[in-house]
Amino acid sequence: MPNFAGVNHVALTVTDLDASERFYLEVLGFRRALDVGYGRITIHAASGFTIALLTHPDATGSPFTELTTGLDHVGFAAADRAELEQWQERLDDLGVPYTPIRDMPLGHHLNFRDPDGIALEFYAPTDVYSAALHELRSRDVTDEEVRETAQRLLGDDFPTL
Repeated sequence: MPNFAGVNHVALTVTDLDASERFYLEVLGFRRALDVGYGRITIHAASGFTIALLTHPDATGSPFTELTTGLDHVGFAAADRAELEQWQERLDDLGVPYTPIRDMPLGHHLNFRDPDGIALEFYAPTDVYSAALHELRSRDVTDEEVRETAQRLLGDDFPTL
């Protein structure tokens, strides 16, 4: 199977380019890389992650909902829970509504939304989950090993099939 190097970008349809660009630049630290008229290409310098903010002339302008087939949310990687606490403080300082950090078996989640209501998340895996992911990336792992690891990590929260 061919390989790919990782995720290059995500493109989001927005209703107000100026408001969306301001949010991604001021709240999340992206920089404008290019203005193409109907869209703004932004990049996060430290990670290289690119978000294209686009408008479409025939767009309905309906509010975002993760309940419609398509994008559920965009997840940004955080180093650890302490970094999530820093982000939570920043969101507080900027008046951005969020759901307080949730600690779950596989990681810590900080959820918030952009001006169009697009669901965004900062996520920091637990140490145990990080180790499991490292093992999955470093060698061939059988489906049974994956199930056993998931059962060990999730315990009673593991879905039975």
